Amino acid sequence: MSSAPSIPSDIPARLLLVRQEIAFAAEAAGRDDGSVKLVAVTKTVPAEVIEGAIDAGQRVFGENRVQEAQAKWPALKVHHPDIELHLVGPLQSNKVREAVALFDVIETVDRPKLARAIAEEIARSGKRPRLLVQVNTGEETQKAGVAPGETADFVVLCRDTFGLTVEGLMCIPPFDDEPAMHFALLAKLAEQLKLKELSMGMSGDFARAISFGATYVRIGSAIFGQRA
Repeated sequence: MSSAPSIPSDIPARLLLVRQEIAFAAEAAGRDDGSVKLVAVTKTVPAEVIEGAIDAGQRVFGENRVQEAQAKWPALKVHHPDIELHLVGPLQSNKVREAVALFDVIETVDRPKLARAIAEEIARSGKRPRLLVQVNTGEETQKAGVAPGETADFVVLCRDTFGLTVEGLMCIPPFDDEPAMHFALLAKLAEQLKLKELSMGMSGDFARAISFGATYVRIGSAIFGQRA
């Protein structure tokens, strides 16, 4: 009987390698490596392993699910108040209160109902996470995100109707597509909308994303190993 893959203990070495690769990709693109932030994605990673990454100097993390994040991050953030936590997975409207309370950045705003709920919770709680709009660059029916052709109108709706400040765009290219064309599309949309943040690129393609202007790269398996 096969056992689940173990989580690697060499987190500092893996983090160092990823940071070096980010710096190299930024230099190759003629960019300052400080213009690219590493979001270490900790889906299914236990708190004690996350502590190892924090001890190694990592301060920006991402989680895919609100419920899983609630089980790990409140205590971690008490002990490490300088942590920046991103929600990088879909957000249901009934989880908005919890998400606004816990996350510093919500990268997956993608529909009017959700934007309205976030605006109402910000008004109620006074907590204002930074927001990115998720764009479904491949227009995949099973994937969350705003269609590229509707992105401009949605950003205007968020800003003018709901009073939200959208800082940037996020995408997850189709698994079997060349990611470059999706990164190029997202960068073009952000430029047209004068948005400064671009969250794109994961463990297998982050160097390419940096060449197209990514300011956040979301990396999990290259740091923490393959998920069980």
